[in-house]
Amino acid sequence: MRKKERALAIIERLKEAYPDADCTLDYNEAWKLLVSVRLAAQCTDARVNIVVQDLYAKFPTIDALANAPVEEIEAIVKPCGLGRSKARDISSCMRILRDEYDSKVPDSFDELLKLPGVGRKSANLIMGDVFGKPAIVTDTHCIRLTNRMGLIDQEKDPKKVELALWKIIPLEEGNNFCHRLVEHGRAVCTARTKPHCDICCCNDICKKVDI
Repeated sequence: MRKKERALAIIERLKEAYPDADCTLDYNEAWKLLVSVRLAAQCTDARVNIVVQDLYAKFPTIDALANAPVEEIEAIVKPCGLGRSKARDISSCMRILRDEYDSKVPDSFDELLKLPGVGRKSANLIMGDVFGKPAIVTDTHCIRLTNRMGLIDQEKDPKKVELALWKIIPLEEGNNFCHRLVEHGRAVCTARTKPHCDICCCNDICKKVDI
């Protein structure tokens, strides 16, 4: 089975298994997803969803966060780890949104990459979830599963994985495919334990590469 054929089959299997898969970060405005994605680095989405409640209670708008002392932001986001650098990036990002983008999140991938603390993974998540544009989010689940399944050839570099997946994943499927990989990676194709291949919906078409 060729990679593209396998990819299409896996997409359909995961659709059936996880029809409602979506972003697990809570947000109701684009800028809040930007904040949460930055906080999610080396931190669980569940913890981020708790921490941002306190952050937005004190600083409920882009302008409020842009004007907030970095030390006060850091004190709130510290439980997410890397508090100083994350607070600094959030503060700088909100100031740029306020001063250069009329307090709106840009819908251009290249413009998103110019924002402090925003890498390709974050930019793709924004593009896909907020703006409904083609996106592939190469988080740890995506990298692990696509290697195991044989869609990627032993590659762990996020950008290289993303570019390789673009060649075999239909544009309109990329964003939801990655959300489903997260669900599947947490429930079945796990990282910290042996994958549960016996209950996997893709076990007959997966290469089961051990990485």
